[in-house]
Amino acid sequence: MNWRYRHTVLALCMLAFFVTYFARLAISPVVPFIVADFDVSNTAIGVALSGMWLAYGVSQFPSGILADRYGERRVIAVAIGGTTVMSVLLAFAPVFPAFVLAAVLLGLVAGLHYAVATTLLSRTFDDLGTAIGIHSLGGPLAGLIAPIAAAWVGVRYGWRPAVALAGLVGVPVFLLFVRRVRPTEPRRPDQPMRERLRLGPLAELLSRPAILLPLFVAMVGTYVVQGLMSFLPTFLVDFRGYSPAAAGVAFSGFFVVRAGAQVAIGRLSDLLGRDSVIGGAMLFGALGTAGFVLVPGVGGVAAAVLFAGFGASFFSAIDPRFMDALSEAERGAGFGLVRTVYTVIGSAGSVGVGLAADLLGWGPSFGLLAGLFGVAFAVLLANRLLGTGY
Repeated sequence: MNWRYRHTVLALCMLAFFVTYFARLAISPVVPFIVADFDVSNTAIGVALSGMWLAYGVSQFPSGILADRYGERRVIAVAIGGTTVMSVLLAFAPVFPAFVLAAVLLGLVAGLHYAVATTLLSRTFDDLGTAIGIHSLGGPLAGLIAPIAAAWVGVRYGWRPAVALAGLVGVPVFLLFVRRVRPTEPRRPDQPMRERLRLGPLAELLSRPAILLPLFVAMVGTYVVQGLMSFLPTFLVDFRGYSPAAAGVAFSGFFVVRAGAQVAIGRLSDLLGRDSVIGGAMLFGALGTAGFVLVPGVGGVAAAVLFAGFGASFFSAIDPRFMDALSEAERGAGFGLVRTVYTVIGSAGSVGVGLAADLLGWGPSFGLLAGLFGVAFAVLLANRLLGTGY
């Protein structure tokens, strides 16, 4: 492959996603330390993490509008720099309410990246599923490094240095991005913001059959993935009896699987069709999540990590599914709106799993997640068999 400027943009967008993902994932491995330090419940920390993911989702739609007005490069740069700053402020939170506020602000600035970067890549790559798969590698790579690094630092130095690690990776990526990515022309620099927020056109876009079905699947799948990413290390410690370090290794394994699966699923969706690949991911996810609870031993956890990691990589097939259904003019704000809806609903996965764990225990809470993956698979299968056209 001849290296071109578009490959530089793709690589730096991937690194930007790495930073925004790293900052959020560095929290999960040290949740037990945060709970102990602030003397709060799993439900309370779940509320904080859901607030972070909720803010992450809410900012997707305005990020598309801002990119249309100011250009994608500026918005992505703000996402990288803001994430770096907020991860450091999170580490200095003196009381739990301040921690919650910092987590929400972290999610808000981190959420500016993904939809805007996807729109930028859609301008230059025909095989969008493959490009999104490579771009999405930033998440699994962060998942490979962040849990082990945060767990190691958290055990030795406490949770505050652990969550501040994102500052170390954020600064060089920010400098590389602003130096190597050229300014991008805004698509709608003069259109008033209020015109982009009219409810009628937004409701019409979301009600289209080509949007509605994958939107439901994306909401369900995101709920499950948020729950796994927020509490899998804690689940392995409390339910399986793992040490925090061993749980961090298993959590990293989850993202090792996702690293390969993101590219594979995106590529397969270009070749075989979006819905078939998304449905396969949902089925694998259901089996893997159930395996965490039902299959004993180290081998059971390893198999669960493999299957669940593959299932949790469905985004690199479902996001191109949305882009296929949107015109070029709609992709900025339109894709941002879709991302906001399914990420906001899915963000409840953190508080949902935390609440279920407090009320029912860890086994039932993860069993519910497996059931939701199964529901998404069943919906896609029924749509295929009935030929509804959704």
